[in-house]
Amino acid sequence: MKLNPYLNYNGQCAEAFKFYEQALGGKITFMMTWGESPMAQEFPNEGNRIMHATLAIGESLLMGADVPADSYQTPQGISVSLHIKDTEEGARIFNALAEGGAVQMPFEKTFWAAGFGVCTDRFGIPWLVNCEEAN
Repeated sequence: MKLNPYLNYNGQCAEAFKFYEQALGGKITFMMTWGESPMAQEFPNEGNRIMHATLAIGESLLMGADVPADSYQTPQGISVSLHIKDTEEGARIFNALAEGGAVQMPFEKTFWAAGFGVCTDRFGIPWLVNCEEAN
């Protein structure tokens, strides 16, 4: 079994995934708008919004879409958790994700991690960045 986060956006999916591709070192492997999809007739007002996007990051996939405008809800009760071995890389990624967003807990050493931080990116997605202590 594999778990892949699926993130919903309110018209910013393409921008978010291009940003994540750079910040997380991934590769967008699929992106289709509602207007390009076979369902275009059913969603005439959603033309340029993303129906589905996939970003490959190592062995993991991050997926997302722009939900129909009248269905969007701000994410609550979830976070995307990143576990990174290198603390410098963890700090770089955290700072990139936090830029233009909101920091709930700055990236710093904790009793359980060499580096840990909590932020919400400029697209409204909550993130946890964790760098475990070296053994």
